[in-house]
This record gives sequence, C-alpha cells and structure tokens, in this order.
Amino acid sequence: MVRITQRKGDIATARAVATFTAMGFDVSIPLTESAAYDLVVDCSEGMRRVQCKYASTQDVGLRRVHSNSQGYVCKTVAADAYDWLYVLRPNGSEFLLKECHAGRRSVRPRPEHSIGGQPPGGSRPRVDASS
Repeated sequence: MVRITQRKGDIATARAVATFTAMGFDVSIPLTESAAYDLVVDCSEGMRRVQCKYASTQDVGLRRVHSNSQGYVCKTVAADAYDWLYVLRPNGSEFLLKECHAGRRSVRPRPEHSIGGQPPGGSRPRVDASS
C-alpha cells in the first residue's frame, strides 16, 4: 500500500507536468529519487528545477521528516536545492513560487503566485500552447 502523502506528491507532480506542458514548456523528470527537485522545466528563462508539493493547509510544509534508529530526523531545504516551488491544493488551484525557500519550515503562497491569474480556489487556467 502506497502512503497517502506519497500519493498526494505524485498527484502534484503529475499535475505540474500537465500544467507546464500546456504552457508550452518542455518538462523533464530526473531518473533518480535523490534529487532535491521533482522536475526540470525548460522555459524562456532557461532550465528551472521544480519542487512539487501538495498542500491541504494554507502553509506548505517544506521540511522532510523521517525516522531512523536514533529517532526522528527533520531536514530543511538546502540553499539552491530548487529554483521554483509548485503547489497544488485539493481544490485544484495551483501556485508557482519562483524562488528556493532554504532553511524555512513552511511557506504560504499568496494570490500573486497563482498560476494563470486564477484566484485561490479557482478553476484551472486554459492556456494556449500554440503560440
């Protein structure tokens, strides 16, 4: 059985691929799981490493928590780990924060981070990739 949090992350990554592709960008997926980012987007600004998150709350958690024989280990985002942070909400709204949030515990996307100018909680944008 796949963990629910892992499944949500998979959903966010799949939606990000669809959204960036609809915007006309080429999207690549790293071959390994060890990268600190989930996608690479080739856009007019160059190659951008994208970390994808699914967030049910206003604040998007950035720390990774796992356990080992010594107890729980919390890791924060390292400097320059990714270029963009993509966030998907359960209602389908999408946000793109064009910076790395190194050392932070969480971040809260603002309306100006909404993809396609959609309001938080709004519908998915229609993007014409033919241009």
